[in-house]
Amino acid sequence: MKDRTDKLSFLYSALEQRKEEHKLRELVSALPVKGTSKVLVEGKELINFCSNDYLGLSDRQEVINRSIEYTKDFGAGSEASRLVSGTLTIHKALEQKLADTFDVEATLLFNSGFQANTTIISSLADRNSLILADKKCHNSLIQGAILSRAEFKRFNHNDYNHLETLLMQAEEKSYNRIWIITETVFSMDGDLNDLDALISLAQKHDALLYSDDAHALGVLGDKGLGLNFGREGIDVSIGTFGKAFGSFGAFIGCSKAIKEFLVNFCPGFIYTTSLPPSVIGALSASLELIPGMETERKQLLERIYSTRSALNQMGYDTGDSDSQIIPIIIGDEEETLKLSKFLFENGIWASAIRPPTVDSGKSRIRLTITAKHSQKDIDKLLDLLKQWKAK
Repeated sequence: MKDRTDKLSFLYSALEQRKEEHKLRELVSALPVKGTSKVLVEGKELINFCSNDYLGLSDRQEVINRSIEYTKDFGAGSEASRLVSGTLTIHKALEQKLADTFDVEATLLFNSGFQANTTIISSLADRNSLILADKKCHNSLIQGAILSRAEFKRFNHNDYNHLETLLMQAEEKSYNRIWIITETVFSMDGDLNDLDALISLAQKHDALLYSDDAHALGVLGDKGLGLNFGREGIDVSIGTFGKAFGSFGAFIGCSKAIKEFLVNFCPGFIYTTSLPPSVIGALSASLELIPGMETERKQLLERIYSTRSALNQMGYDTGDSDSQIIPIIIGDEEETLKLSKFLFENGIWASAIRPPTVDSGKSRIRLTITAKHSQKDIDKLLDLLKQWKAK
């Protein structure tokens, strides 16, 4: 009989290779300091510049109170999947509230953004379909495309001439449907797509458009309702609750027909326990707050612009960022880790992002500016980055 360790040798060799390439990931525990931008990590107080809680709603008292209220009224868990007995009155009420707010025909709740993308795409496409996805799409979108077994091609990032070439080539084949997949704000680069161009191409070539609005929600668009909001020609709009909503989960905005199809054919919806009442309560409160947070959004956008401008003036490469996600592209993995460590030692938490999350040679510090950050927080960050540049 072989030694059991031999069976696991692939694990050790893969992990050792990650270490050698400065790409090994590790879990770091953090304790948020309520009402501030700070967290305690390893007993050290840090200003958190890698949070996706863009509007600071995760510890907003109204959100917490509603979460507690729903837990008291409906229990700690939903007890089953939606098609068994897990569709509580509050699930349907939130879906209607989302549909009304985002002015879409229908919405359907999912348990996370990753789950939504992997399972929705793999349900709406099959082996006779074609999926064309932006090269910088989130991994969840890529996994969904792979799981669908459709023919899968990636167009150059925000290159709509390349996309149209692929669409024209597709006309020579007999696909049952073609999906164009994109993000409105790209999660690692912070740049935006051209939704008007994508909508136009989808209509011109009779394709379906799937647009993930995760990082725009709460921050961009009319009343903070994202960049998909109010646009005709988007067949599937994905929103997530783990970012500006300050909670957890996701939803799809779509036609009633797509919703009915997913309820009947989408495994990630059918076979999972529904979101617990505590989460539904938090989401209900956040949904009421976000459209009215114009003052917070205005200040946030001003700080985003001034921070990015200051970084550029220092000579840092922030790519094409035009959002609250600001990459500082260093390139080399080891050098990026050194910068992240320097910031950590001086009271700033800003994670190093390395391949395979980003392309080789494009390692970076991914900064996120949130409503919790004071100007003093940002000034400290900029001063440290200035020191690093001068080394």
